[in-house]
Amino acid sequence: MSGHSKWATTKHKKAVIDAKRGKMFAKLIKNIEVAARTGGGDPSGNPTLYDAIQKAKKSSVPNDNINNAVKRGSGLEAGGADWQTIMYEGYGPNGVAILIECLTDNRNRAATEVRTRLTRNNGTFADAGSVSYLFNRKGVIIVPKDGTTEDDVMLAVLDAGAEDVNDLGDSFEVVTAPTDLVAVRTALQGAGIDYDSAESSLVPTMTVPLDEDPARKVFKLIDALEDCDDVQNIYANFDISDEVMAAIEE
Repeated sequence: MSGHSKWATTKHKKAVIDAKRGKMFAKLIKNIEVAARTGGGDPSGNPTLYDAIQKAKKSSVPNDNINNAVKRGSGLEAGGADWQTIMYEGYGPNGVAILIECLTDNRNRAATEVRTRLTRNNGTFADAGSVSYLFNRKGVIIVPKDGTTEDDVMLAVLDAGAEDVNDLGDSFEVVTAPTDLVAVRTALQGAGIDYDSAESSLVPTMTVPLDEDPARKVFKLIDALEDCDDVQNIYANFDISDEVMAAIEE
């Protein structure tokens, strides 16, 4: 799990920067619209929508934007795009496996953008299935520490079906089976423990350790991919030591 944990920490830090740029807002709004279209516009009966809204609120997305996205997704307001989810597979520097999840209204544009950004940043496009087998679908909940201990989190979530709790430094990562995500999230709420996000994720089953130079190249590739409007999520199976991470962040 260490590779995923390091990646989760990095993504969490990047999310703060991305939110300032407005990129994160657009992706969070898209998530809400798709969740509302798939499971209806009532968050109390649509856990995916509930979690998408909570994440958007945590990232300071204005309530009007959230409400409008729910209306577009559930058909109460015109203007919703025909979003399609497409997963592309690739390899980064040092053979790092990368899954690129796109939410797009133009498959050809998304494929071209992803392929171009991969090849320009030491990556390669991979055939369907050649990378995805290295990942398992999991529920992942990020809990900020804010005085909360690992024991507090453990006590709240173990009986609800949590598989693992990882210390990410500033926060804890709670890993569940996808079907237990709502139960574990509800258990945290019942225990009065706040969380930053609860969502379905792809967790690597094995990781590739990276030194400073390849780590910088992998981050450069991921930044290039994330800058693409069609790219919604990126999953990768690298592992970076605290020392390398510190060197990169200097």
